[in-house]
Amino acid sequence: MPRKKASRGATSAFQQVQRQARALLMNLRKDIRLKESLLSKLKEEEARLGSLIGRGGGGAKAVTGGPRGRVNWRNVLSALPKQFKAADVRNVRGLKQKRPSEIFAAITRWIDAGAARRRARGAYEKV
Repeated sequence: MPRKKASRGATSAFQQVQRQARALLMNLRKDIRLKESLLSKLKEEEARLGSLIGRGGGGAKAVTGGPRGRVNWRNVLSALPKQFKAADVRNVRGLKQKRPSEIFAAITRWIDAGAARRRARGAYEKV
């Protein structure tokens, strides 16, 4: 049995809900843009203040002692999720410029120490 079409003047309940959802979504996107803008300004301020006191970007970093300082690999491991990949290690703050050989050497040390284990090719798990 075919559905009856609503008259041109009246809108269906579904269309009203759809219009309200669209309006809410637009407002939500606007709020997200505003908050992201505020967050980026706060991050810039944090970086300025961090450089003023001698820290590169402030916060908990894997690198200690400046841009070419030594890496505390225990802190890096603690910053990773339970299951991780080498790319996740690279995303830890302060390790963007590390060579792949350094990252895989660290993963191998974690495995040898019993702090991590290999699950599959390229996938690791903290113990």
